[in-house]
Amino acid sequence: MGGFFGVASKEDCVFDLFFGTDYHSHLGTRRAGMAVYNQEDGFDRAIHNIENSPFRTKFDKDVSTMRGRLGIGCISDYEPQPLIVRSHHGAYAIVTVGKINNTDQLLDSLFASGHPHFMEMSGGDVNATELVAALINQRDNLIEGIQYAQAQIEGSMSILLLTPRGILAARDRLGRTPIAIGSKEGAFCVSFESFAYLNLGYTTLRELGPGEIVAVTPEGAKTLAAPGKDMKICTFLWVYYGYPSSSYEGVSVEEMRYHCGALLAKRDHFAGTGPDTVAGVPDSGTAHAVGYANASGIPFSRPFIKYTPTWPRSFMPSIQSQRNLIAHMKLIPVHGLIEDHSLLLIDDSIVRGTQLRETTDFLYRSGAREVHVRPASPPPLFSCKYLNFSRSASQDDLISRRVIAGFEGSSSPDNLDRYSDPETAEYNAMVKRIGELMNFTSLRYHRLDDMVESVGIPKCKLCTYCWDGREE
Repeated sequence: MGGFFGVASKEDCVFDLFFGTDYHSHLGTRRAGMAVYNQEDGFDRAIHNIENSPFRTKFDKDVSTMRGRLGIGCISDYEPQPLIVRSHHGAYAIVTVGKINNTDQLLDSLFASGHPHFMEMSGGDVNATELVAALINQRDNLIEGIQYAQAQIEGSMSILLLTPRGILAARDRLGRTPIAIGSKEGAFCVSFESFAYLNLGYTTLRELGPGEIVAVTPEGAKTLAAPGKDMKICTFLWVYYGYPSSSYEGVSVEEMRYHCGALLAKRDHFAGTGPDTVAGVPDSGTAHAVGYANASGIPFSRPFIKYTPTWPRSFMPSIQSQRNLIAHMKLIPVHGLIEDHSLLLIDDSIVRGTQLRETTDFLYRSGAREVHVRPASPPPLFSCKYLNFSRSASQDDLISRRVIAGFEGSSSPDNLDRYSDPETAEYNAMVKRIGELMNFTSLRYHRLDDMVESVGIPKCKLCTYCWDGREE
C-alpha cells in the first residue's frame, strides 16, 4: 500500500508537508520521502528507510533545511520515492500509489521505442514510479502523458506530480484509491487521507472523481481532465486500511465499522448462553467490536492491549515470520478479562490465518473458556490485483485456498465460485474447516452483501475482487 500528500502554498510549505505526510504512516512500512521546489534552488529531495524508525525521527533534520512553496511527500511499502525526473517536459518530481501487473510488457515496449535504461531499482525490480514517469514522457504534454500511463497500466495508479508551476494530482482510472483536496487561506493541499490536513488548518474542498486530473496551485485547484463515470473504490479501505478519522466518498471509516459490527451481530444466534464479552483485535477490529456490542447488548471489553510506545505501526519487518512474532509481542493480556471468560473476537479479516491463530492460542493460554471469531469481511479468495493487499504472499497462501485445495485437490477448482457464496454447502464446509484449523469455538464471516450494506455505497461502485474475483 502507500499514501501521499502535497502542498501548494504562498508561504513555505515544509511544515505542512512534513506533518501531512507523517499522517499517512499507517499506510506504509518501508520507505518515505519528500520533495520541494523553490525558484532559487530548484528541486530538493529526501528519502529514508522507515522500517526501524517512525517517519518523524528520520525526517526531523530535513525539515530544518528544506525550503519551498510547493512540495509532495509519500509513505511507501515498496518503491523509494519521490523521484526527480528531467525530460522534454522539463524537470518534475513524482510519487505514485498503486500496482502494475504488466511491468514486463511495458518495459519491452519502452525498450523497443528507444528508452535506454532505468536507474532506480527496488528489490531487484524496476522502480514502479520511474516506470510511470517513463510512460508519461512518451506523450507531448504531462496531462496526455498521465492519461496514457494510466491507460497502459494493468492494475491501478494514482499520481502526484510536482512541477515548478504547481502539483498535478491524478486519481487512478477507476478510483480504487481516494484523493481529497483541502484548502486554507493562502494554501491548498492534496491528500490520500482526508483527515491528514485537518489539524493543519485545512478544510475539505472536495474529493477527486475516478480518473480526474487536477492542477493544484496556491491560488486554487483546477480540473484539467474530467472524472469518469465508473468507480471501483477498494472496500477494504473502510474495513482495514483507512484510519478511523478518515472518510472516502463521504462515508466515515469509523461509522462504517460500527455498522459492520452491528450487521455481524444481527445475524448471530447462539445456542444457550452467549459470549460474556465482545473484543476487537487492535486496532482495526476495535470499532467493529464496538458496533457489535452496541447492537447485541453483549458488553465490550479489552482483554488485551496493544503496547504502542516502542512498537509503532510503521515498525514492521518485511519477513512474514518476523511480522507474526512482532504482532504477537505487541499484545499484552489483561488476565482478569480473559480467565474463565467466553470471548467473541472481531478482527478485520483472516488472510493467512497465522496471526489470529496465535492470538487465539494466546487467549486460551491466558485462561479463556471459549473464543468465538467474527471477521469483519468475507474470506478472501483472491490476491489483490490493484493495491498490493496480500502482495507478499501467493494466492495459495490464503487460508481459504489451502482449505479448498484440501477438499478439491486443487486451490483453483472449476467450482471456485461456490466457495464465495455463503448459501452453498461448499462455503459452509470451508468456513467450518477454517474454524477447526484455527481452533475457534465458532467462526462466522461477515457476508459480502452485509459488508456492502455497511459501506452504504452501491456494489457496482465498490471493488470486491479479493472476495468474489469480479473485476471491472
